[in-house]
Amino acid sequence: MTEKEKMLKGEYYNPQDPTLVHLRDNADNLMNQYNHPGGGDKGQLLDMLFGYHVEGLSIRAPFFCDYGINIRVGRNFYANHNCVFLDVAKITIGDDVLLGPNVSLITVNHPIDPEKRRQKLEYGKPITIGDNVWIGADVTVNPGVTIGENSVIGSGSVVVKDVPANTVAAGNPCKVIRAIEAE
Repeated sequence: MTEKEKMLKGEYYNPQDPTLVHLRDNADNLMNQYNHPGGGDKGQLLDMLFGYHVEGLSIRAPFFCDYGINIRVGRNFYANHNCVFLDVAKITIGDDVLLGPNVSLITVNHPIDPEKRRQKLEYGKPITIGDNVWIGADVTVNPGVTIGENSVIGSGSVVVKDVPANTVAAGNPCKVIRAIEAE
């Protein structure tokens, strides 16, 4: 099994594998163009980074990710300035999702075992965000988290566990504050 296959299966992998380094370098080149004023057609650069076209996609520069190709976003996605998506595992985002500035979606993790850490091994767990979610400024979403549709995550939260649909959640660690009811 290749290191990329291990990475995508959530197993320990070597991030210094030449194929993975090449893929990250490609993403870095596209992001450097995207983040540079006058660096080219922003929509076309995102299409190349993600490997597909998204209707209504808006990501404010600067934007950073590991690979880009492991990110799937729905229609009408908006991310404010300085978002970071560490996409060693799949990041799946629904339609009509809004992210405030400085939001980090982190799928990569490092071993607790110090010997494995010395070996520079990593593993990833996917993040899933449902339709119509709003994530406030300065939020970190940790590996393996699912945020249910229509939910709101308050600014400054650190999301370490799943958040159910139709709830408002906030804090460090992030906890459900209340249900969202129709007005």
